[in-house]
Amino acid sequence: MESLLNNFPVVIEIPVAWGEMDAFQHVNNTVYFRYFEDVRIAYFDKLKFMESMQKTGVGPILSHIQCRFRAPVTFPDTLSVGTKITQIEEDRFIMSYRIVSHKLQKLVADGDSIIVVYDYQQQKKAAIPEEILKKILLLEDGKEVES
Repeated sequence: MESLLNNFPVVIEIPVAWGEMDAFQHVNNTVYFRYFEDVRIAYFDKLKFMESMQKTGVGPILSHIQCRFRAPVTFPDTLSVGTKITQIEEDRFIMSYRIVSHKLQKLVADGDSIIVVYDYQQQKKAAIPEEILKKILLLEDGKEVES
């Protein structure tokens, strides 16, 4: 099961909550986007992206997201949710996600998103800050990012 997340530098574990299930007796499709958000924020925490944004006004904004549902998840279960950056451009990057069920021992969902770097003060796209880009490259290369 761990091999499914080998190339993902940030992986978190999330217990499935009873209230995440819907009338069809599996986790509702909208919840998977929250799982993606949780791991995306964990990745940004490693980069100190939010702290950088506090100083500069330049930070991430979600432009697009999609999910492929591979198997239904039910309570009780624990999920390993991983993310990595698969493509970088001047003002954006693509994050890929994978969700693995501990109970089912397999991939249950995957997806990707486009994150645009945005200057919240000037309300327009911006280049990825150099310090953030360096940290992304280190993290994706399997190295520790300085605190």
